[in-house]
Amino acid sequence: MRIITLFIAMSLDGYIADARGEVDWLQGQGEKQGDVDSYSEFIREIDTVVMGWNTYEQIVTELSTDAWPYDALTTYVITHRKCDSSDKIRFTDADPAALVERLRGESGKGIWICGGANIVRQLVNVDAVDCYAITVIPTLLGSGIRLFEHGEKEIQLKLLKTQSYNGMVDLVYVRR
Repeated sequence: MRIITLFIAMSLDGYIADARGEVDWLQGQGEKQGDVDSYSEFIREIDTVVMGWNTYEQIVTELSTDAWPYDALTTYVITHRKCDSSDKIRFTDADPAALVERLRGESGKGIWICGGANIVRQLVNVDAVDCYAITVIPTLLGSGIRLFEHGEKEIQLKLLKTQSYNGMVDLVYVRR
């Protein structure tokens, strides 16, 4: 069975985007402290990405306008929009929980839940996430898009790993 991992960054007060939906605050405190690259370590164990339309749109229009950054992976974009899929980017209107459970049963490496908050909420509410890898950014936004909003039940977690660099803290949890 493939592992489903939420790998995401949030502000210290729990937001994944500011009130305008922007993520330009996703950075450390500005000091270079070592060569920590938790993304590269994480991505070696992943071959599939799941994201919502807003996350996809932000990537292609703001964050990586020249090239698709996940070209080595298969990406599923959950949307009701009618878009043409390719080998690497597949647009689907499937229920997020049904999609990840189907993908979990297929052969391959891990599955990355990339965002956004609506997709995360749906998957957390059905306890579909196996691993929570969250980087806390040293910023208080005060408002915006919360990572964990409107949870339907308690999910107890076990801390596996912490790592601190450049004012940021990586937290890795699994279900207990």
